[in-house]
Amino acid sequence: MKRHFSFFLSMLILHVFSYAPLASETPKEKARKEMLIAQVRAGIAELGAGKSSRVRIVLEDKTKYDGYIFEIADDHFVIADAKTGVTAPIAYSEVKGIKGHNFSRGAKIGIGVAIAAAVGITVAVLAGRDNKNGSSCAQTAQVGVPCPVGCVCIAQ
Repeated sequence: MKRHFSFFLSMLILHVFSYAPLASETPKEKARKEMLIAQVRAGIAELGAGKSSRVRIVLEDKTKYDGYIFEIADDHFVIADAKTGVTAPIAYSEVKGIKGHNFSRGAKIGIGVAIAAAVGITVAVLAGRDNKNGSSCAQTAQVGVPCPVGCVCIAQ
């Protein structure tokens, strides 16, 4: 009798735990997930759609996409592969991570200033060379003609 009772009890426990529904998300977990979805939606909206908005997307199932944002909707966005152009719709809730390949505004300004400085220095160096020998100070002194600033003119 004990044997049958313990078998029946173990089967009952096994049955209860195997068919029990999984615990639903707690309100805290649900709020956290909603916050992450809002952050992803804001990040995608900030990047905007178009070929200039290159991104790398990692989904919850570890699928990776590398391309540009083709279209933005309320509940999903569409990414186009950078090499093939094949599009894939992605729900905001599926995204685990996102990384933009775009320069920030400060980086773009810094690059522009560096290019302008390089052009200015090149123009200044080339303007300093006013004869064919490459040296502006290799002149002979002439009566009535002033010597360039910073040079020493030799009289012959």
